[in-house]
Amino acid sequence: MGGSDQWGNIINGIDLTRRVLDHEIWGLTSPLLTTSDGRKMGKSAGGAVWLNGDMLSPYDFWQFWRNTTDADVGRFLKLYTELPVEECDRLGSLEGQAINDAKIILANAVTTLLHGAEAAASAEATARKVFEEGGAGGDLAEVFVTIPPEGITANAALVESGLVASGKEGKRAFQGGSVKFNNEKKTDPQEIIATEDLLAGIKVSLGAKKHFMLKGKQA
Repeated sequence: MGGSDQWGNIINGIDLTRRVLDHEIWGLTSPLLTTSDGRKMGKSAGGAVWLNGDMLSPYDFWQFWRNTTDADVGRFLKLYTELPVEECDRLGSLEGQAINDAKIILANAVTTLLHGAEAAASAEATARKVFEEGGAGGDLAEVFVTIPPEGITANAALVESGLVASGKEGKRAFQGGSVKFNNEKKTDPQEIIATEDLLAGIKVSLGAKKHFMLKGKQA
């Protein structure tokens, strides 16, 4: 049994069983879970969405559901929560700011099922602090960078910590105005970051939806 994209592998398994054991077996496929634009669930820009909290923090898991596109809210509520169907339909039909409230309900419900109500409440509180109050919050994913004796530039810190894949990608992010350190927009990729700031921790925002706590350690 597998997703519909595994049909070829299933057929090979059926054939192998016939050849080796001389038995007849059956294969079963199910439709893939996809978003409204046809992408596989979990294949987000940041990588796979893990159920294991050690591989994806409850906060990042919560954020995945909070960032659901408007068109998917109602369907995901039906698929991944235990809310009544009528309530899923009502929430999925909301528009404007109200649909964002529905996304929070979705994120809380799914995170509660997997990680518990306390983790869901903590993730929501952190998100509100980050987005509404401009704070750092306590549940932001931490990334680390080693600080050389001569100091480190803003762009190098992003690259070394893995927040961007390359110096070119980081430079584009700075030039596009999508990088913020502690809610302050940064446009110079060659700016040297104060060592004491890195040791204390800097909230790094890449665009509107990606937020991390960048921490440094001295070489």
